[in-house]
Amino acid sequence: MNRRNLNLLCAISVALAGATASPISALAQSSGASGAEQRWTFDGKIRNNSLAVSPDEGTAVVSYSDRPEVLVYDLRNGKVRSTLPGFVTPRNIVFEPSGKSFYISDSSLGTVTQVDTQTLEKRGTLPAGPGAFGTAMSKDGSTLYVNNQAASTVSRFDLKTGQPLAVITGFAQPRQGVRLSPDGASLYVTNFLGDKIIAVNTATNKIDGEITGFNKLRAISVTPDGKTIFAANSGSDTIAVVDVQKRVIASTIPVGKDPYGAALTPDAKQVYVGNLGDNTVSVIDVASKTVIANMTGFNEPRQAIVFSADAKTAYVLNKDLSIAKVDMVKHRVESTIGTAPKS
Repeated sequence: MNRRNLNLLCAISVALAGATASPISALAQSSGASGAEQRWTFDGKIRNNSLAVSPDEGTAVVSYSDRPEVLVYDLRNGKVRSTLPGFVTPRNIVFEPSGKSFYISDSSLGTVTQVDTQTLEKRGTLPAGPGAFGTAMSKDGSTLYVNNQAASTVSRFDLKTGQPLAVITGFAQPRQGVRLSPDGASLYVTNFLGDKIIAVNTATNKIDGEITGFNKLRAISVTPDGKTIFAANSGSDTIAVVDVQKRVIASTIPVGKDPYGAALTPDAKQVYVGNLGDNTVSVIDVASKTVIANMTGFNEPRQAIVFSADAKTAYVLNKDLSIAKVDMVKHRVESTIGTAPKS
């Protein structure tokens, strides 16, 4: 067996071993699209959506974990370009920096699939193990980190070779939330159990600290200077402002009901918060740490919020996989791509 295959086998073995030991069942039955149809999923009770926009802002790729397909939008004409089949519970989507391909994690298949942006053909898969959720890519596109809820691990893949370079242990059911610091030196991983963020030193692939005190922790964002993390507390309807150096929650900001999103704008001046419970998006002014707008016109917005590079448009994913285009100056939905959200 060559080194690559051995490494891949090791990664799968670790993930599967963790899935067996996990208190959450690796396979849960859920209803399919039709009445009698059923599909087997990894923990179907956990629902999340994902939205990724290509660097040239011409393509959007979206998913909802209850739907076994992924939609690809042409943002220039506002139409669905294609529906990608073959998934079970798609969890997270991320484009590589060149925009030539994107990666889709699937917690039931236990893989991260690479798809060619132009042809929409599958280029290959990374064996992340059942429970593969959140993903984070390095700025140069050479490395992909994959959260594995079942194994309570984070796997580090070399995307040039497809080899797993490390399997980092010591987490407590990491799901969707995972972010790299702007300098790439630290990886911040949210943990469902214990409501905490665990920091990883990316040079050593070892845990070097944690931040606690959250309430149903969801999405996180890191400021460009690396000094502050904004984290969504869906249990207390707040956004936590974290002092990264001190590793404490410095303050909290009240927002809408059941916040999942905490997306920092490209200019780092605002944070957009998708409030699942009341179908709104709150806008936080970073300087004053106050809410300056509460926008309506959404359908169960979560953490899937992406911004245009010029910070003029925000794309917010709705439950039905339509995309609300938000005017970031006027703070209102200007149009919706796909099916309009229900009132």
